[in-house]
Amino acid sequence: MAFTITSSAFPDGGEIPAVHTCEGADTSPPLAWAEAPAGTKSFALIVDDPDAPDPAKPKMTWVHWVLYNIPASVNQLPAAVTTTTLPPGTREGTNDWKRTGYGGPCPPIGRHRYFFKLYALDCELPDLHQPTKAALEKAMSGHILAQTQLMGTYQKKKP
Repeated sequence: MAFTITSSAFPDGGEIPAVHTCEGADTSPPLAWAEAPAGTKSFALIVDDPDAPDPAKPKMTWVHWVLYNIPASVNQLPAAVTTTTLPPGTREGTNDWKRTGYGGPCPPIGRHRYFFKLYALDCELPDLHQPTKAALEKAMSGHILAQTQLMGTYQKKKP
């Protein structure tokens, strides 16, 4: 079996429900993963949108959520997880809104793709003090045992 990540809220390639976006409650979707490789000591999660600001002319990748040191014993995150309900030991990074926590899809134009990227690591990382995606990727370098991803899409509803 391969290392996988899924959500009961949407299938891979499917539309992310509005409740998990800026047009709804802006809460994180439920996530579950399976078949982490032997030797996994922690997980890291990065959620980003490579289609910002316009999928027809993307200029940047917008980072929505950064988590690391999710314990190896954990294989899911419930919907609407917050700082206080994250698994003990989990640390948060800084998203592109310059804050920690989940920030849901809120595309200014068009249908965007959102990648939920989960990494199985061979260590627990030191306290990186709310790292950006780039800082977390640098810290993970050489420690990634496996990677999996789930992609969802979202386009704002027309008024």
